[in-house]
Amino acid sequence: MITHEHIKATFASLVAIDSPSLSEREMADHIKALFAGIGIALLEDKSGTVTGSTAGNLYAYIEGDQTLEPVLLAAHMDTVAPACKKQAVFHDGDRVTSDGTTVLGADDLAGVTAIYEALRKIREQGSSHRPVELLFTTGEELYCKGANAFDFSNIRSRSAYVLDLSGEIGSAAYAAPTLLSFEARIQGRASHAGFRPEAGINAILAAAKAIAQLPQGHIDEETTGNIGVIHGGAGTNIVSEACTVKGEIRSLKHERALALLQQYKSTFEKEAYALGASLVWTDTVNIIAYETPADSDTTTAYRRAVVQEGLTPSLYRTFGGSDNNVFAQHGIEGLVIATSMNNVHTCQEYCSIPEIAQVSRILLRLLNCQ
Repeated sequence: MITHEHIKATFASLVAIDSPSLSEREMADHIKALFAGIGIALLEDKSGTVTGSTAGNLYAYIEGDQTLEPVLLAAHMDTVAPACKKQAVFHDGDRVTSDGTTVLGADDLAGVTAIYEALRKIREQGSSHRPVELLFTTGEELYCKGANAFDFSNIRSRSAYVLDLSGEIGSAAYAAPTLLSFEARIQGRASHAGFRPEAGINAILAAAKAIAQLPQGHIDEETTGNIGVIHGGAGTNIVSEACTVKGEIRSLKHERALALLQQYKSTFEKEAYALGASLVWTDTVNIIAYETPADSDTTTAYRRAVVQEGLTPSLYRTFGGSDNNVFAQHGIEGLVIATSMNNVHTCQEYCSIPEIAQVSRILLRLLNCQ
């Protein structure tokens, strides 16, 4: 059975392992041992040679009723900093926090726990179920490094549920944005700011002129832009020779993100060249937007499972990315489902043992076991 005491033990054992992004070796070994204990062999790929992680992604295919379509369940193994020396602290009502000096790691160890508990029950009861594929990735917090390095050629599922979302249990994200990051390095010319300012080319001035023209924040309902870092200058008496500006753009429409990126680049070019400065521009497409149709089989099955659990389904668009962005690029139709993680990426992160149990039961229903 799925019991709160068993969930507590599983979750606490995972939390106690240090697993910052790209240092997932111990976590991968622990997860492999957990699943081996219920007769499921997780295979580790060689993606660490590409990502720089100490471990690879973990994958398994579990045979099931061949008349049913296979389904992919996924979670990530890494946690954001501060991620070392974590401990699960249990409170009344089965609320779980860290000791306040680290993150808890419910993002995404609550997801790993829910998947394990669902599969453990299936194994114990010998229940008939859909064929299941499992994928536990590395480096998800670093723009899905592990998923991007995974070989999808052997994936049989066309439907996926990614356990990696905050919010009430029963909610899910059906759309997520393209996320672009950029860096503008403006090269001017240094000069004494008191004696010969006219001989200099002020890189900070060029950057400021560009930034003042650029839209930021919510640009429209589907798009955001942000200048997050600016650094330049060597002293108050020196015309600034160099200035670096970094930022990001997110949009639920990929082409809109690319168009805004071009606007940003063109504005920096114009203002740098107007002062006689040069510009070195770099940008990266970190993840690409997707949208899973509201009437898709994946969405319909999730709504039904949530209702069967006695909860109200809620689907929405998110401005955060996940491994599901990568899955969508490989033709896999997925949802990112709420998994009992709250105040993520902070030392005030918390989760709920009863909620993790609910998620496990929803998974069982998605696997046609209840």
